[in-house]
Amino acid sequence: MKSTIEIKKILQAATIEELPEFIDTYSRDERAGVRKLAETAGKRLQMLEKERTRIEALRVYEEQYSKYEYICGVDEVGRGPLAGPVVAGAVILPKGCRILYINDSKQLSEKKREELYDIIMEQAVACAVGYASPERIDEINILQATYEAMRSAVGKLCPAPELLLNDAVTIPGISVPQVPIIKGDAKSISIGAASIIAKVTRDREMREYDRKYPEYGFAENKGYGSTGHITALHKYGPTPIHRRSFIKNILEGEGK
Repeated sequence: MKSTIEIKKILQAATIEELPEFIDTYSRDERAGVRKLAETAGKRLQMLEKERTRIEALRVYEEQYSKYEYICGVDEVGRGPLAGPVVAGAVILPKGCRILYINDSKQLSEKKREELYDIIMEQAVACAVGYASPERIDEINILQATYEAMRSAVGKLCPAPELLLNDAVTIPGISVPQVPIIKGDAKSISIGAASIIAKVTRDREMREYDRKYPEYGFAENKGYGSTGHITALHKYGPTPIHRRSFIKNILEGEGK
């Protein structure tokens, strides 16, 4: 007879497919600790089923427009920070894609975003990112720079998309049919995937900038206006990656 510790190790190593057999084997064990492990396995299955149901709800737009072979989700990150680029992601997922745990990138931990980034990159039909630099943001304003980054991302895709599902916006200067969806990164699996790709890409870049400009805390604040970031701006002045149009009021009167 296996010990409770051995059975616990079996559960820890079990795949989702192996859980029903585990539950059937141990749910009627005379040992309370082993029955508890079977209950834990049952809860894992329940949580998985709940997640599968959520993902099906995220596919409503993909199903609605299923006549299109290549549906592309588009989203951006970095419109609000004081420093760094705005980054757009464009992702075409395969038909019937059901990658679990995709969501609005802001609702996910950094670890989960990194895990999903690898899965999306592996499974996507096509995936691309577009950038607009701080200089470009200052030159044409953040909205137009965001559109430019989105157009760049979409333009890199191969195969070319037949339909765009966008988070909230209609991108000017694109001939592909578009569907703007309010809070789309939490309503469409394709837009959620694009959100994750854009977020991970930008976060990695800001961590690189942190090594170059360690005083500003870019690895933690990602360029947003945290207290520490504002303090560093007052003390050291702007870096080359700061958006001058965004920090003008912060530094007003300091001659910087």
